[in-house]
Amino acid sequence: MDTGSHLLFGATLAGLAFLDPAVSGHPDLAHALLASTMIGSHAPDFDTVVRLKSYSHYIRYHRGITHSLPALFIWPALISLPIAALFGVMGSWSILYFWTLLAVIFHVFLDWLNAYGVQCFRPFDKRWRHLDVLPLFDPFLFGMHLVGVIVWLWRGWPPGPLFSAVYLLTFLYIGFRILVHRTVILRVKEQLKQAKAAIMLVPGLLWFKWQFILETDHEFRTGTISGQSIQLWDEYRKDREHPAVRATLEAEGVKAFLHLAERVHVSITEKQDGFLVEWREVRFWHNSKLPFGVDVRVDGNLRVRREQLYWSKKVWEPPYV
Repeated sequence: MDTGSHLLFGATLAGLAFLDPAVSGHPDLAHALLASTMIGSHAPDFDTVVRLKSYSHYIRYHRGITHSLPALFIWPALISLPIAALFGVMGSWSILYFWTLLAVIFHVFLDWLNAYGVQCFRPFDKRWRHLDVLPLFDPFLFGMHLVGVIVWLWRGWPPGPLFSAVYLLTFLYIGFRILVHRTVILRVKEQLKQAKAAIMLVPGLLWFKWQFILETDHEFRTGTISGQSIQLWDEYRKDREHPAVRATLEAEGVKAFLHLAERVHVSITEKQDGFLVEWREVRFWHNSKLPFGVDVRVDGNLRVRREQLYWSKKVWEPPYV
């Protein structure tokens, strides 16, 4: 999810920790725990630093090893030990570690619910996993947790019971979204008479709005869902057999793109001095545009001359991945 949401959930996890009398009765430990869970809630996304090297490195490493199974246990140790020493609560280090571990796990779990995906089962499985249930920013979850923090700080409600209720509603809401996701997929297959087709949904900010990609053996079809209405948009052929396409496979940008992309459309435009090959990820489509991709120019001898990997959308624009 987005950085703001992760940090907010770190704060509410610290409030939930007040269920433990050792936390509620020890102000220094409570302050240390707040710092630890907020950092832990964001820690897996520290991998964004690789973007300073290049965008292709960012695509290769973001939500990868820093979100892996070993990282779930390494991050809490790296965070809780120095914070315990800084706040003088080394005797309660195990409590800090436990709640920081929950913060890191919750971060990765929420990323798994998004349509972008996460390599959360590394090193055993390097495939990208995504449940396509929540958008990058979920207004309901953010609003509910924000209200909880406001009530805690300004009204003085006991944080343990308060955030127990907040997290109970959080997981009930996620379960509801999973159920709706499955129901919508079945409805799309039934209405479009595509019982055997693979369908991926991309959630919108509103509960009843989705985008979908229907994949057959030869093409992708995109569409939108608004309430009970299903509308088809565009068709994209699967075709990678052109020599110019094969010539771009060794380009660094294409390798980085294919590291993440799952539903790929390629178009070839003949130019005076060669070809322009445009690789696009169909699952991130919006309004008949495919914003994530890589453009490669090859000359008449099919040698790569230029390449550009990019995402041509603003953070606040759909799709929210």
